[in-house]
Amino acid sequence: MSATRSVYIGTDSGATTSKVGAVWEDGSLVSTRLLQQPTDSHAGPAAVARGWVEAIGTFLEQHGIAWDQVRGVGLAIPGPFRSYGVLDRSANLDASFVGFDIRSAYMAALERQTGRPIPVVVGNDGDLGGVGEAQRVRGSGTGSVVMLAAGSGLGAAYVDGRGLPLNGDSLAGMEAGHMPAPLQMLGVPAYPCGCGRDWGCVEVYTTLSGLPHLLGAKLADYPDHELARSDRPMKERVFALRALAQEGDELALAIFDFQAKAMGFHVANLTIALDPSFVVIGGGLMDPEATTSEFRERYLGIVRKTAEPYLFPSQRERMQIVPATLGDLSQAIGAALVALYQART
Repeated sequence: MSATRSVYIGTDSGATTSKVGAVWEDGSLVSTRLLQQPTDSHAGPAAVARGWVEAIGTFLEQHGIAWDQVRGVGLAIPGPFRSYGVLDRSANLDASFVGFDIRSAYMAALERQTGRPIPVVVGNDGDLGGVGEAQRVRGSGTGSVVMLAAGSGLGAAYVDGRGLPLNGDSLAGMEAGHMPAPLQMLGVPAYPCGCGRDWGCVEVYTTLSGLPHLLGAKLADYPDHELARSDRPMKERVFALRALAQEGDELALAIFDFQAKAMGFHVANLTIALDPSFVVIGGGLMDPEATTSEFRERYLGIVRKTAEPYLFPSQRERMQIVPATLGDLSQAIGAALVALYQART
């Protein structure tokens, strides 16, 4: 049966590792097993593209799929972009990637492997992660979806009723982590953001990037806490917070409660603009292998409680705020789905 089915591949390329996922022609997942390998970005973009093709070959072999069944490939890669498929300067990639037409290089590498052209679509990794999560949360429905994934930064995506992400005219749409937070509601100053903006980016108050500021401000309230007495660098101390929160540590929970509140205000802000049916919250705090169900329920409960007073009545009734489910596979699956959707149209 599988030998006659068309398959669409997704490559999720980070600076250090690349992942492969795939969907069948009906949009169902080929596998939930994660395949990843080093990106080897130090070797340059052409070598990286060849490595992606090799990884696809490994994936196909593992699942008994032939290259002849591959009908399209999607690539999720960090922006920004100069134009479609052409990279600009990224903090996470070597300078050799600047101005490189990664889409054309990937298509050429695929054609050398298969002897035929294979369409390749390219998108921002955060946007395509939203596509993957959107399909999971709405099934066969057409409700729009906002995804917010808190990790080292705040990934954000808006996925419309067709299943496609909002890219913007310069491929920089939905960089919602760099919108300003309502500092007057949070009672905090405008902490600096790595993007250079000084208006208090939401990312700083909801993700790992801002934890040194939040922990530093909170330690004064807990002078006897182990992290207050520690002589370890602040960066090392913040990495202990997630585990401490799972144990019910008061200081850690206070910080993540604050982050959930900041996220709730941001959800309300985006809902006023985009009016989605679903808001998916992802990232490490929603990882079942790293956090407890009690912690996740507490976090999402604060997000909902904070957002609801600022929504229109109809939005309070119908909009759902739910955890992400695909984990590390979301961006690869989203890339594969966009390749499928493009083939359908």
